[in-house]
This record gives sequence, C-alpha cells and structure tokens, in this order.
Amino acid sequence: MNKKNISVIGIPSDINSSFSKGAAKAPPIIMDAFYSDSTNKFSENGIDLGAEGLWFHRGCLNLKNDKKDFNKIKNAIIQELNNRNCCISLGGDHSITFPIIEAYFKHYSKINIIQFDAHPDLYEEFDNNPFSHASPFARILENQLSGKLIQIGIRTLNEHQRKQADRYNVRIISMNEFSSELKLKFNGPVYISIDLDGLDPAFAPGVSHPEPGGLSTRDIIKVISKIEGDVVGADIVEYNPKKDLNNITAITAAKLLKELMGKIL
Repeated sequence: MNKKNISVIGIPSDINSSFSKGAAKAPPIIMDAFYSDSTNKFSENGIDLGAEGLWFHRGCLNLKNDKKDFNKIKNAIIQELNNRNCCISLGGDHSITFPIIEAYFKHYSKINIIQFDAHPDLYEEFDNNPFSHASPFARILENQLSGKLIQIGIRTLNEHQRKQADRYNVRIISMNEFSSELKLKFNGPVYISIDLDGLDPAFAPGVSHPEPGGLSTRDIIKVISKIEGDVVGADIVEYNPKKDLNNITAITAAKLLKELMGKIL
C-alpha cells in the first residue's frame, strides 16, 4: 500500500474490560491533549503534524458496547485501508486490537506486531470471555493473522500465558531484560500496539491495571524511532480517565500519538 495519509479513529469500547470500566471515554480526551496549545505539532523526527493533508481525525465510531462492535470496528478500519489510509486507533480497551488486525489482514498477510504492555494478553479466555482485553493476542495468533509478535515491557507473565507464548512462538522482552537500546528490524509491514499500562505508573497513572516497574515514555519513543521496517498502523489503548492525575496520562498518550504519526509518515 502506498501510504499517503493517516486516519486517527476513536474506538470508545470497554465492554471487554475485566476490572474497571472507563477506557471508552478516553479517545476525545486524548485528542483534546493533542490539540492543546501547551505544545506544538512537530514530532521529534521533524514532521509538522499541523500541516494540512497529512492526517485526518475521523472522530469516534458509534459503538453500542455490544457484541456487534467488533464488526463495526473491523469494517471501519477496512474502509480506511481501502482508501489507502493508515490507521491509528485510540481505545478503548485492548480487546479492540483483534478486530483491527482482522481488518489489516485483508491488506497485509500476517503483519508483524510490536506490543508495549505490562501484560501478555494471551489468555485463552478470561472471566469466561474469549474476547476479553486479556485475550486479544490469543485470538490474533490462533487465527494466524500475524507473522510475528514481539511483546515489550512484560512483567506479569504467569504459567498459562507462558505456555501460550511458547505455543504461538511469541518473543517476549520482559521488563527485567529490557534495554532502551533495543533495535528491531522487519522485512514486512509493522503494526504497533501501545497499552499504556506498559508504562510505569509514574508516567501513566490513568490506567485500570497499573503495574510498577515499567517503561518510561522515553523508552517507548526511543524503541519506536529505531524500528527498521514499514510501520503501517498503530493503536493506543487502556487509558482510563477516571484514574488519571492532572491529565498526565492523556498528555502522554497524545505525545505517543504524535511520535507514531511521525514514524508512519
């Protein structure tokens, strides 16, 4: 696909959250932080995101928080990809990554995925819900939608998810072995999924499942900047405004959005 534009899409869904709802309210708050006059619109690699025609904000999908939402998400992403636009989706909980990757599979066979997260999200099911936000990557991998999954920042790996990782040949870069000098190289297209709880709570307190000992904002930006490969899409998920302090997490999400846009362009 010849990338020309980016579509930023709000996906206000938290029906599959297991502990605390609230992520559905995140997308417009992230965009408010993005548009704030407290900062300019340049990414760190020098792209002026205030220039016309580079990207479009599509607003939020009209979701009902029911079982039909996944099809609505998938179809919305397919429409953007058919129009030759790359997508950055703002969640919402992490379950939305499954229908997004289903859509991407229509254009990119077995896309490479980089996941920043405290949790592997590989449960076969969680709380009797196979589509839980703790399970999207099990669904993606069992359906053979991704050629490679690399998880960065993991620090909650239990025995079941370890077996799942082995079963699906997932590369896990746990927090205790992480280095910000990490360089990732891919031959094919790359999709980046950022769960904000991958960050240490000092950098992102507004998440439902805070896990101390995590990544810094700079760690994630540095790894993204060093990726060798064609980044064609991304999502930022699991921001829960109800848990935030002084809008810190919204501002952090907006910063990461800027750097993802700069990387894709």
